[in-house]
Amino acid sequence: MIRAIKQYVLKQQYTPGFLGLWLNPFYHARSELGKAIGQMAPSMRGRLLDVGCGRKPYREMFLANEYVGLEIDTPENRANKQADFFYDGNSFPFGEQDFDGVVCNQVLEHVFIPDQFLGEIYRVLKPKGLLLLTVPFVWDEHEQPWDYARYSSFGLKSLLEKNGFEVLKQRKTNADVRMLFQLVNAYSFKVLWTRWPVINLLICATVMAPFNILGAFLYKVLPANPDLYLDQVVLARKIANE
Repeated sequence: MIRAIKQYVLKQQYTPGFLGLWLNPFYHARSELGKAIGQMAPSMRGRLLDVGCGRKPYREMFLANEYVGLEIDTPENRANKQADFFYDGNSFPFGEQDFDGVVCNQVLEHVFIPDQFLGEIYRVLKPKGLLLLTVPFVWDEHEQPWDYARYSSFGLKSLLEKNGFEVLKQRKTNADVRMLFQLVNAYSFKVLWTRWPVINLLICATVMAPFNILGAFLYKVLPANPDLYLDQVVLARKIANE
């Protein structure tokens, strides 16, 4: 029972449904990111590596024979994350061509040397292995001081190609008025959130939920803007060396 409740709470945090409109400050960002990942996830099969896995919130979306979580080795991560392996932040603790696919969700912006990081992903992927990568574009600084970069769609594609990947799909999320409402709620979260969960629920239901609901309706009637968006979701393939 307790495990089921925890799974439901995790789902509402990362792939929120109707209840999330009222209780999730990041409803629009998380909802669209989860949908985009879910649409690309069926392409990923076999043995998968989730780099920066956190609590593995998207694990159930993937038809994997094995789903391996990897995190930076810190006391906090060992206590709070669901990683199977920990590493020093430089070299992944795996051999070459160990995985059929790699998932990397909202991690690249925290990497100071992206070429080295992508080189490690390339190394552990099998020839023609797939990479599912997500990064923020418009978002506040987070996990300070380890927030180093934001990538345009052109910059991200170029970075991947430079490091031996072919971009198969590239999607922008919330490229419409929902982006504005989500940023209002992100601001409210920073300035209003407290240590007390009950008060936070009230804040979300009274202050943030109206913006979630307005965004859910208005994006259907107002024009989109493909140049201004929250996140990118990319499916790329390792180009095998000749």
